[in-house]
Amino acid sequence: MRLTLTELTKSFAGHRVLDAITCDFGELRSLALIGPSGGGKSTLLRIIAGLETPDAGAATLDGEAVAFTDEEKLRAHRRRLGVVFQAFNLFPHLTALANLTLPLEKVHGLSPAAAEETARAALRRFQLADHAHKKPAQLSGGQQQRVAIARAIAIQPRLLIFDEPTSALDPEMTAEVLDVIAELKSEGRDLLLVTHEMGFARQVADRVAFLAGGRIVEHAPAAELFAAPRSPECQAFLARILKY
Repeated sequence: MRLTLTELTKSFAGHRVLDAITCDFGELRSLALIGPSGGGKSTLLRIIAGLETPDAGAATLDGEAVAFTDEEKLRAHRRRLGVVFQAFNLFPHLTALANLTLPLEKVHGLSPAAAEETARAALRRFQLADHAHKKPAQLSGGQQQRVAIARAIAIQPRLLIFDEPTSALDPEMTAEVLDVIAELKSEGRDLLLVTHEMGFARQVADRVAFLAGGRIVEHAPAAELFAAPRSPECQAFLARILKY
């Protein structure tokens, strides 16, 4: 993927969350956004996904600007992305299988038979075939997040976007979900990830961007940024995070 941001600005209730961000990340397969809470990571991710509209500026993915003011083009953009949220965002009244077939039918236009075939294949892919009939409350947190990932994969997205996908999980379930994401990376899928898991970001991301105060303070290849952060802000952040 190639991601370019130009003067991207967003405020909520008078508070500027993104402060005229301009950055060309170049060609890459996986990008991790790290930084302190409130730094703008999730807002930036949601704007790139077309789920939030900036106050000003532009985001361009693979040479195509996200059309924030054209609802039809914006829907088309969203349909080509697989987004996984920290809170799973599964429909609680539907089974795991129905959570996958519903968007395949209603958003992507598959027939019920084709949607079920695609959904079952995605559930098998993540060792969830035996849980297809269960509702989210009957699944562990790790299983729920794997259902969410299966749902994102089932639509054959051009880009997978993860917004702190392990923040609601215990350590064992976190490892389970991170293994799945690492496997997706190894398959050559394009990934955009907001995470507080520094070791995982170092391992999986081609490039890491450090956000603080609504700005991209620095970005670099993952190994380079973690080994020798240039900015005082990033140095202080990593010193705190990696202390223990």
